[in-house]
Amino acid sequence: MKSSSHAPSATSLPRAPRDEAGARSTRYLLMMAVRIACLVLMVVITPYGWYTWVFGAGAIFLPYIAVVSANVGQEARRNRREDPEPSLPAVPTSSLPSGGDRVIRVEESRPHAPEQPDRNA
Repeated sequence: MKSSSHAPSATSLPRAPRDEAGARSTRYLLMMAVRIACLVLMVVITPYGWYTWVFGAGAIFLPYIAVVSANVGQEARRNRREDPEPSLPAVPTSSLPSGGDRVIRVEESRPHAPEQPDRNA
């Protein structure tokens, strides 16, 4: 769980889901337009040659690429790792002993039993 003492800046916030869905739809429609262009160019341009195969491959493989790229959100593209070091407090160097090793001893003691009132009195 992240806890921070400062408010997040507007540039560090992720995109709104509505904006991300719109960008993914635009990307998908653009790739489908390129696919249709590949289909048309494959049929229209003559004489047929090696470029016909390139247009055909584009028409065949672009739908798969378009669907995969549309389903991958912006969050999955960004590798969001957080460095724990900035959130840890800095250790003051002056409080460390000169030997470098610091031993902390903890001793436990048994709780004192409450005194019982004398019933014979």
